[in-house]
Amino acid sequence: MSRADVDRAGAVRPRTRSIGVDPDRPSAATERVSILVIRMRIAVLSDIHANLPALEAVASDLPQVDQVWVLGDIVGYGPQPNEVIATLQAMGARSVLGNHDGAAIGTVDAAQFNPDARRAIEWTAGVVDANTRSYIAALPEVRRDGDVTAVHGSPRDPIWEYITGPGIAAANFDHFETRLCLFGHTHVPVAFRAVDGQVEATQGLPGDRIALGGTRVLLNPGSVGQPRDGLPDAAYALLETGDGAPDDAVEFRRVRYDVDRTQRLMRDVGLPARLAERLSFGR
Repeated sequence: MSRADVDRAGAVRPRTRSIGVDPDRPSAATERVSILVIRMRIAVLSDIHANLPALEAVASDLPQVDQVWVLGDIVGYGPQPNEVIATLQAMGARSVLGNHDGAAIGTVDAAQFNPDARRAIEWTAGVVDANTRSYIAALPEVRRDGDVTAVHGSPRDPIWEYITGPGIAAANFDHFETRLCLFGHTHVPVAFRAVDGQVEATQGLPGDRIALGGTRVLLNPGSVGQPRDGLPDAAYALLETGDGAPDDAVEFRRVRYDVDRTQRLMRDVGLPARLAERLSFGR
């Protein structure tokens, strides 16, 4: 990324790239509504991981949007779970459940977590307040709105599965009915597009604006609070969608935040050193 791609505020200015354009209440695990009937701009956030400085930087960077969607793992790893939840509530965000969220309130088994992640979630479980518990407990595993589905891991396994490549993505297209599916969990921005029986992967590079067309797409905005693509800047995406499917597009955005502040807070509360150190490198 060149210096010209970054403005003085640290936000990446968009470039445009096309990947091809083709001419009764649900259960607690799934929420379905039908309001995406006109053109909308949706801010898509994921994997905030209790990193308030990163979330605040993203919130300040946001242009005017119609909705904010959050793809789970709101808490875990980071030092400010209650503050992050309160901020999302103030933003009117619509969220789904991630594995770390469920583990923080005891509804998801943390046995699969690595030692640092388990230590962090045990700390988180001890500090979350009543508001945070109530918020997490109400989160669906799957959210559907018009032609958009949202999950944390994958539509096939919303809590645990990682969509890491075209093969896993291809296996998941049969597990959601909408044209678009938003997911997180891997902390890596990417778009998987179904084209002529194949699945094409397009990395979500900082500042890229990608034309999605009318094809079916699995879309990951990257991580706000713990990026893992080699860039420490907070990642999120802007999705433009609605009735005019051929005009759908996504813009991958990055914004700098005060990494040192988050690291200091993590050390102050005794979270594992490795979790703090990795924020400097986006790994």
